[in-house]
Amino acid sequence: MNPDTPLQLLGGLTAREFLRDYWQKKPLLVRQAIPDFESPIDADELAGLALEEEVESRLIIEHGERPWELRRGPFAEDAFSQLPERDWTLLVQAVDQFVPEVAELLEHFRFLPSWRIDDVMISFAAPGGSVGPHFDNYDVFLLQGHGKRNWKIGQMCDSTSPLLEHADLRILAGFEETAEWTLEPGDMLYLPPRLAHCGVAVDDCMTYSVGFRAPSAAEVLTHFTDFLAQFLPDEDRYTDADAQPVADPHQIQHDALDRLKSLLAEHMSDERLLLTWFGQFMTEPRYPELVVGPELEEEDLLDGLQQGAILIRNPSARMAWSEVDDDLLLFASGQSRLLPGKLRELLKMICAADALHADNLAPWLADEDGRGLLCQLVKQGSLGFADE
Repeated sequence: MNPDTPLQLLGGLTAREFLRDYWQKKPLLVRQAIPDFESPIDADELAGLALEEEVESRLIIEHGERPWELRRGPFAEDAFSQLPERDWTLLVQAVDQFVPEVAELLEHFRFLPSWRIDDVMISFAAPGGSVGPHFDNYDVFLLQGHGKRNWKIGQMCDSTSPLLEHADLRILAGFEETAEWTLEPGDMLYLPPRLAHCGVAVDDCMTYSVGFRAPSAAEVLTHFTDFLAQFLPDEDRYTDADAQPVADPHQIQHDALDRLKSLLAEHMSDERLLLTWFGQFMTEPRYPELVVGPELEEEDLLDGLQQGAILIRNPSARMAWSEVDDDLLLFASGQSRLLPGKLRELLKMICAADALHADNLAPWLADEDGRGLLCQLVKQGSLGFADE
C-alpha cells in the first residue's frame, strides 16, 4: 500500500498524514469512511454467536438488578427475550475469528501493522444502550454498522482518573464533554488511547470496534524477563570482583547498583532474544484452544495439494515475520521458527495470502525447508485445509 495515496477510510487523508497528525494524538471523525456500508452480520446472528461456548460475550444493562449490571456469556436462547425494551448493550469479542465477512473489514486497515490489530468487537444496543463513559488504553476505530449512535468525547484520562465503584466495569465518575457527533452506517470515529468517550444508541444499532494490542510496560517486563530467564545459566549471578573495603557493612553502596544495572543491561539488551519474545508475545492467539492441527506427514501434505487441496490461515491464528541477520524469523500463534533467507517470499505469502495451493506454492514445494515449514504450520494449526 502506497503511504501517500489518499484513503476513503481516512476521509481523504493519506496513511502518512493520518499517522503523523492523528494516530495516538487526537480523534478523527470520517463521514462515510466505507460508503453505503451494510453490516455483514445482523443482530440475530450476533446474538446467536453469544450463545456459543467458545465466543466471549457480555451484556451490560444500565438499569438492571443493580446499576450497570454486567452479565457474561454464553447466554441461553431465551436470554434476549427477557431484556427490557431499552438501555442495554450486547458486546461480542473477536467476531472476525468466527465470521469471514467481518474479518475482511480488516483489509481496510492494512496501512497499520497487522500484528498490532487485536480483534473486531461488535456491539448491538437497544435505544439508549451504552457502556457508560470510559477510556481505553489502546487505539480504536469505531465503525457504525447499523442504526445510529451518538458519541461524545471528553478529557484525557489515566490510572488516577476517578471511577464509579463497580466490580467489573471501569466507568468514569466524571466526564468533561468536548465534542459530540451522531454516526450513521459507514461513518467512523478514530479515538487515541486514554481519551474519554461515551456512546449511546439512538435506535437499535450495531457498532464495529477495531481494537489494537498495546502491552503495558508491566506486561513487557514481566513476560520478557520470564522468557529471558529460560536461557540464563544458574551460575550467571551478581558479582563484585572489584569490590573495595566498606566503612559500614550494613550500607548498600551505589557501586553495587552499578554492577546490578550492568548485569541487567547485559541480558536485557539482547536484541535477538527481545525480537523473538516480542514476536511470540504479539502473535499469541486470543483463543489458543482454537489453534490446534492434525498429525500430518509431508507426503500427505504434498498429495493433498497436488489433488487440489487449498490451505488457508486459521482465523484464530496470528502471524508475522522479521529479519535476523541473513535469516528470517516466522512468528505463528505464539511460536517462532528460524528460517533461511531464501524463504522470504514464502513467509510473506503465508502471512498475507488468502489461499495457498499447488500453483502459488510450486516454487517451495520442491524445497525441503519450504515443505517442512508448511507441514509444521498445519500441524500447529495456524494453517488448515479449506474443506475442514
